[in-house]
Amino acid sequence: MKHVTIIAVPKSLGSTVTIPLEMLSAANDMARSRRQLDKLVTIDLASGTDATELVLSGGMRIKCQTTLESISNSDLIFIPGIWGNPRSSLPKLKPMMNWLVQQYTAGSTLCSIVTGSYFLAEAGLLQGRSATTHWRFFDEFTQRYPNIKLQRKRFITSDERLYCTGSINAVRDLMLHFVEQLYGDSIAREIARQFTHELKRSYESLLLNEDQQRSHHDEEIIKVQEWLDQNYQAGVVISGLAKRFKLSVRSLNRRFKLATNASPLQYLQSLRIEHAKELLKQSNLAVSEVADMVGYQDASYFTSLFKKVTAVTPIEYRSLVRNKLFLAEKT
Repeated sequence: MKHVTIIAVPKSLGSTVTIPLEMLSAANDMARSRRQLDKLVTIDLASGTDATELVLSGGMRIKCQTTLESISNSDLIFIPGIWGNPRSSLPKLKPMMNWLVQQYTAGSTLCSIVTGSYFLAEAGLLQGRSATTHWRFFDEFTQRYPNIKLQRKRFITSDERLYCTGSINAVRDLMLHFVEQLYGDSIAREIARQFTHELKRSYESLLLNEDQQRSHHDEEIIKVQEWLDQNYQAGVVISGLAKRFKLSVRSLNRRFKLATNASPLQYLQSLRIEHAKELLKQSNLAVSEVADMVGYQDASYFTSLFKKVTAVTPIEYRSLVRNKLFLAEKT
């Protein structure tokens, strides 16, 4: 049976502890209800200090099941992020960092959440490797650890069993990857439905994506993008979108372009075309039905826009991708 350790330390952000704990616990419950007992994992909430009762960020009090010194071996370990600058916590948590080194040397996979990357860096595990952290500490992190390859445009990095995440949303995405590894695709899909607002995105694309549209730090524009991601098929009017987020149309267009290198309308069109591609590949819907499902009532306009973006018509695209799928299956 696989063993997972979720570490908590004083001043941890509660979400950096509870998200891994809740998602893995839910996956365990699903495996148990499906009688897939071979997929169950042991989950320990462990204190990174000598005390099992800790005060987290915001005054949240938790009681851990155990301490790290009681755990001799763990397959997957989550290191929490600290509210505020993590530097003051580093000297106090030297024993935890020594334990992380021991576990990594023994073959464990380590995953740091936002500023939890400081603990991996301070332990010397990230030397010469790729990493990320919370955007607020990019410059300081680079100055403190110049030999670490800080990836400022990645929300998730992976390098030799060492994972780093730069945001809470990235933690959920990475958790889906680990759930899929531990429990399989079926349970991962169900966890995605329960814990995220969209179907599971490709973990590999998250790692490899350097597109500025997904790597900026304007939190208000991220909210706009998330809303568009969920409502792309609706009749979106830019003036109404700006009003929804209490911005002027001019401010929305300026900030969106600055953050993503595209206008809100261009971003919306890109979303619709990508979803249309999936429908054309995976379904037998007529082009007019596909157009309607992604937010275009005028099938002619949709066809014209699709060809402008992809250089082929929707029917030609369907034929091309299905031929490729057929040839791949034959080989």
